[in-house]
Amino acid sequence: MADVRELLIAYVREAKVMQLSTLDADGAPYVNNLWFASAFGPDRLYFISRPTRVHSENIRARPRVAGSVLSIELVDPSHPVRGVTFAGTAAELPTVGIDEAVAVYAGRWPTTARAIDPERLASGAAHHRVYEVTVTSWTLYDEEHFRADPRQPVEAR
Repeated sequence: MADVRELLIAYVREAKVMQLSTLDADGAPYVNNLWFASAFGPDRLYFISRPTRVHSENIRARPRVAGSVLSIELVDPSHPVRGVTFAGTAAELPTVGIDEAVAVYAGRWPTTARAIDPERLASGAAHHRVYEVTVTSWTLYDEEHFRADPRQPVEAR
């Protein structure tokens, strides 16, 4: 039997884009797609965005988020699904003292390194900010390894 946490980590690491849901002022969900990077132990997801985006404003006002990632090539609905959903809290990180988060994101997406260069962030010259999702719950959905019961809760760490 496959280890669910190991599968979850592998699927999150191979996925490229997450769908992130934030809450607007009326409590309605707002969903968008974001390139992301991940770290485990503790479980974190990182993305960059402009602070003027709706999801960025929502996070500053209401940090509760949920989201998902797919870890399959989209071919057609007959193919088994592998993916992950999560819930947690998100925060816009400060512009200094976040070298580890910058390294995780820029390490995954080197072409974005200038957008979040620590010197540019600290001086205010960067147009983007780094955001961190602290994952409090995961659910693995895997029709390949768990055909009888694809929904597998996984403890967040």
